Amino acid sequence: MEDLARTWLFNPTVGRVVTALIGALVIIALIRIAHRALGRYVKNAEVRYRLRKTVTFLGYLVAIVFIAGVFNERLGQFAVAFGVAGAGIAFALQEVIASVAGWLAVSLGGFYSPGDRIQLGGIRGDVIDIGILRTTLMECGDWVGADLYNGRIVRVANSFVFKEPVFNYSADFPFLWDEIMVPVKYGSDYHLARAIIQRVADEVVGDYAKNAEEAWRDVVRKYLIEDAAVRPRVTLIANQNWLEFTLRFVVDFKARRATKDLLFTRILEEIDKTDSKVGIAASTLNIEKLAPLEIRVPDGLRLQRSSGV
Repeated sequence: MEDLARTWLFNPTVGRVVTALIGALVIIALIRIAHRALGRYVKNAEVRYRLRKTVTFLGYLVAIVFIAGVFNERLGQFAVAFGVAGAGIAFALQEVIASVAGWLAVSLGGFYSPGDRIQLGGIRGDVIDIGILRTTLMECGDWVGADLYNGRIVRVANSFVFKEPVFNYSADFPFLWDEIMVPVKYGSDYHLARAIIQRVADEVVGDYAKNAEEAWRDVVRKYLIEDAAVRPRVTLIANQNWLEFTLRFVVDFKARRATKDLLFTRILEEIDKTDSKVGIAASTLNIEKLAPLEIRVPDGLRLQRSSGV
């Protein structure tokens, strides 16, 4: 028994395993200490997040190099076994490998960054963390209207960047085009109605347009795309019910609902000041005339009644 214990204690392979485990534990402890120091001394949330990710990645890299160095003399002996086992592992963990490849694509390809609003794997939300296997989103929408948070935190596999389109609402152009429709009654002063809507749009979203013009010029320089108009614009069509004014405007991707609320409120306030020169339309049903009604009674007599409005 003593000989067996002595054999294990002085076995070089056992010594390497123990050294690798101790080294890994020391590296993990150093990573955690660095995370706590960053949380204490770095106040900017974005900088702190990126530094924590960098420290974690470097720690894992050092651990891998350290363990490889410890077992360097033994790696050649296990090369064939590792090759056979690696093929089986690759087949069994193909989804995990695809997620790691997706993480590399996201990190190097600029698909999205923390803080961006994206749609990935059918889930829309703000990116709050990018891990090696999964991207974590604070979800928007679903049972909550517009683009507001619903409170769910969703983790989506990084492999979805290869399977489905990745919609980014804020990467190169942090604005969205949006529209509202204002129905105006026939007989209203449509020139005045257009002027009111345009004036309110310039007042509410005019600053967005100025900032969006600068951002759009950067997009035009980077991509093969036309120079689109970003200033608020009012168009008119006439249908069988009303005059339909459509306001197209650029807005911050996180402020769509609040901006629509302010636009409608200001437009209605200005319309109220026109003394009925402009009126908001609504669907109505006008009955001009009723056809004569005939009612037959069981005994064969006929009762005729005519009415009209």
